[in-house]
Amino acid sequence: MAYDDLRSLLRALEREGDLKRIKAEVDPYLEVGEIVDRVQKAGGPALLFENVRGSAMPLAMNVFGTDRRLLKSLGLKSYAEISERIGGLLKPELPQGFVGVREAFGKLGSMVHVPPKKVKSVDAPVHDVVLRGDEVDLDLLPALFTWPEDGGSFFNLGLTHTKDPESGIRNLGLYRLQRHDKRTIGMHWQIHKDSRNHYQVAARKGERLPVAIAFGCPPAVTYASTAPLPGDIDEYLFAGFIAGKRIEMVDCMTVPLQVPAQAEVVLEGWLEPGEMLPEGPFGDHTGFYTPQEPFPALKIDCVTMRSRPLLQSIVVGRPPTEDGPLGRATERFFLPLLKIIVPDIVDYHLPEAGGFHNCAIVAIDKKYPKHAQKVMHAVWGAHMMSLTKLIVVVDADCDVHDLHEVAWRAFGNTDYARDLTVVEGPVDHLDHASYQQFWGGKAGIDATRKWPEEGYTRDGGWPEMVVSDPDTAAKVDRRWKEYGL
Repeated sequence: MAYDDLRSLLRALEREGDLKRIKAEVDPYLEVGEIVDRVQKAGGPALLFENVRGSAMPLAMNVFGTDRRLLKSLGLKSYAEISERIGGLLKPELPQGFVGVREAFGKLGSMVHVPPKKVKSVDAPVHDVVLRGDEVDLDLLPALFTWPEDGGSFFNLGLTHTKDPESGIRNLGLYRLQRHDKRTIGMHWQIHKDSRNHYQVAARKGERLPVAIAFGCPPAVTYASTAPLPGDIDEYLFAGFIAGKRIEMVDCMTVPLQVPAQAEVVLEGWLEPGEMLPEGPFGDHTGFYTPQEPFPALKIDCVTMRSRPLLQSIVVGRPPTEDGPLGRATERFFLPLLKIIVPDIVDYHLPEAGGFHNCAIVAIDKKYPKHAQKVMHAVWGAHMMSLTKLIVVVDADCDVHDLHEVAWRAFGNTDYARDLTVVEGPVDHLDHASYQQFWGGKAGIDATRKWPEEGYTRDGGWPEMVVSDPDTAAKVDRRWKEYGL
């Protein structure tokens, strides 16, 4: 089972020697970011800063900085566990015989514990302390000024709750949050995000939008906030599915939204139509600064928190960062869903160096001429995969996670006059290389074996790869110890 809250996970990590308490005073201006970035890139432990200058609140960092810690937080041994469970639920076969019927009911039964459940305010730890109006002071929360050219201090792991003003469907998203003053937060809502759509709908109707931001949530909830789910799928349903239990929710004090009862801190407020402030620059997960732009500014009316709360945040910047394990989880979890949309896919990989939008490596079982090009366009039409800038298509016998193997195929199997597809389409809001914002050029590389039907007319056809003689390889395996190597 996944951990019910952040603090129980931290206790478990400390018992295992995978959390380091830092008692020395640290400055949230540049110093914390430098420490965390070094520790994360070295594969080091989770960190709990107990003495952050200007705040009485401890700061948990690098909690999901390794695959092991993220898996542990979600109660998993491997990312494949969730992938297989999702794949099992998506299988469309009709049940056959008694065993088949039993298995079908078993799938349905496994969903019973998934929907979130509401608890009373008195039973919600996040309502232990309530601050309203002029009592609110966001300076008491340890926001990070991470990179020298950042435009201010930011909260990087606040889970933002909104709901569609027309349908009432809620959304949970993860967006950076700039602290403008003691009661104002900048909402960095990118053009392709659901919360931005909610705000635009409310603004067109001349209505204000309720917003709640939760920090230090149960790990499954924090992960679900990063997942690129379609707008009509509830992130809390997904979090319960991952956690294997229902997530406890509580009504907010001043806005018509619900938040995790086990969260550490929650900010509540209303976004007024047209209330904008300059936000950024910010050293983002691309490894480059994103420019200053106007974004909605949220006035905080109420803060609720646990007794002796702590805050969780992350450092983003040039890869590798804590984004890595979160991205790898998404890659594995969503493989079955991507296969439903693009059934040609055998496997895929989103390299961390590509920021998870800049490159996708896709393996297919090639069945007809120009199959690779068909898959490229299908991927560009698949929800958030539409933002992918480079798609490399390889044959099914290529390990998409072995970048050396992929590079060998891409460099050697490609005639760029015929095997390079260049198109234009939407790109990530944070993309700095596109010549104009929000759209730009994309490329697909067909690194598969070429067929005569595709115009490959050289004598002898496509050559065979050089591989070891299987009998000799088996012999060497048997005698390996004799060689003394």
